Amino acid sequence: MADIRVQNLKQPVDVAEYLFRRLHEVGVRSVHGVPGDYNLVALDYLPACGLKWVGSVNELNAAYAADGYARVKKMAALVTTFGVGELSAINGVAGAFSERIPVVHVVGCPSTISQRDGMLLHHTLGNGDFNVFANMSADISCHVAKLNSPSEIAAQIDHALRQCWTHSRPVYMMLPTDMVQAKVEGERLQTPIDLSEPQNEPEREDYVVDVVIKYLRAAKHPVILVDACAIRHRVLDEVHDLINRSNLPVFVTPMGKGAVNEQLPNYGGVYAGEGSHPPQVRDIVESSDLILTIGALKSDFNTAGFSYRTSQLHTIDFHSDHCIVRYSTYPGVRMKGVLRKIIDKVDPEELAAQASPAVENEVQKNFDNSTTITQAWFWPRVGEFLIDNDIVVTETGTANFGIWDTKFPKGVTALSQVLWGSIGWSVGACQGAALAARDAGGNRRTILFVGDGSFQLTAQEVSTMIRHGLKPIIFVICNEGYTIERFIHGMDAEYNDISQWDYKGIVDVFGGQKTCKKFVVETKDELNALLADADFNAAACLQFVELYMPRKDAPRALAMTAKASARVNAKAKQ
Repeated sequence: MADIRVQNLKQPVDVAEYLFRRLHEVGVRSVHGVPGDYNLVALDYLPACGLKWVGSVNELNAAYAADGYARVKKMAALVTTFGVGELSAINGVAGAFSERIPVVHVVGCPSTISQRDGMLLHHTLGNGDFNVFANMSADISCHVAKLNSPSEIAAQIDHALRQCWTHSRPVYMMLPTDMVQAKVEGERLQTPIDLSEPQNEPEREDYVVDVVIKYLRAAKHPVILVDACAIRHRVLDEVHDLINRSNLPVFVTPMGKGAVNEQLPNYGGVYAGEGSHPPQVRDIVESSDLILTIGALKSDFNTAGFSYRTSQLHTIDFHSDHCIVRYSTYPGVRMKGVLRKIIDKVDPEELAAQASPAVENEVQKNFDNSTTITQAWFWPRVGEFLIDNDIVVTETGTANFGIWDTKFPKGVTALSQVLWGSIGWSVGACQGAALAARDAGGNRRTILFVGDGSFQLTAQEVSTMIRHGLKPIIFVICNEGYTIERFIHGMDAEYNDISQWDYKGIVDVFGGQKTCKKFVVETKDELNALLADADFNAAACLQFVELYMPRKDAPRALAMTAKASARVNAKAKQ
């Protein structure tokens, strides 16, 4: 039967080739993961399909790196082996699900015959259940595809990739060893996968547009607030067209940093309730009689401890698969089509556009006469160091909160994991982002800010950066431990302490003696000199900076949010 089926194929190709050619088609150029005996034969197909194997030091780092890659290159691929490999990656994949990042997770697994017979194989739980790990991943994937039948596999792959793109979330593919070289219809490859955005039903869309424009015309102080899902669901062109056409004041949330060109005259800063910057942003947004929120994710850290004081009566929410106008919800009406029609129909002369607050990098305002590098002074100073189109990766903790006070040049891409918040994520994500930037061409700098505690979790990924000749600038903030945890609870507790490493020595240990540069910075003058150095700015190689800051110093937004988090943690059931 198999021979007859293959004979009827017009252009037979192996399953692995079909899968990897499709990944290439959707923009993937490098594949992260760790080899294992259940995926080795599949990996042989990568070079012929135009894909490069990255090979991370462990699966968790590989998942973090795929997350970072996808945020820059729009989609990523992760290949692990059955059981031991995929479970090591599961935290990173869960983060991608939480943060709405499209990662294709391919798991090489035992053959369909082995599965059918319930064989007692390595990397299993010894109970004959070969679906247990797929079941674990089902809740952190928007789609699960078990590639068990050659007659269905090509369609399964195409459908899974479309789901990954449309939902902007991970998909899970289970690839048995005996299916890697099975034949599928290669003629399908001549037709690209349909990655177009789903269209709204025209009458429903027009109705929502008319309602929104009616409220826009009536508003006295309308504002725009841009959040993470505007980035994830690819409406930034619409966002900027709306900003430019309406001239309304526009603000971003912490997770929305980088979504808006911060050099625009109507850019007004970061809105995060009590943590807003500049401080007057809070009053402007919360006193507005109409807030257009685009892609909102109102998590605790994204709202500075749920400190928003806005009314749904004065809010219109645009989401990837629905819109909410005040208290009316319109399911199935996607924001992309609605925003485009609002842009086309709205008359800027009919809108009450107020002035936005001026946003500057307040270096001098936060300068003191000490030599110490403080959090308050450092983050505005970073804003003066950044250039157009930089990629900025910030770790959970001081960096994630400090970057709120940094005004970006045009085109900066900001990567942070504010919702999932897995410490150590940023090191892998930096590797993936730097690789994605290189794969995309151009000459973008990738700059990482990570605390010493977080860095210790995933420091090995510096090895992968060196091996692939990547050139990130890595700032390790040395402040003796888990600062964010100290401010939530246990300022002087032993469990928030870490072992003191020779951080710059890691570069040499991982093979970067001859190709990388290392720096130790302990004072404002030393930092100013480094950030002004032309060779350092050129980022011609991996550059590693040990940056020393006080143990009990934190960005203002972190201290505020940590206090709110501690209150929430302490709440007892009523």
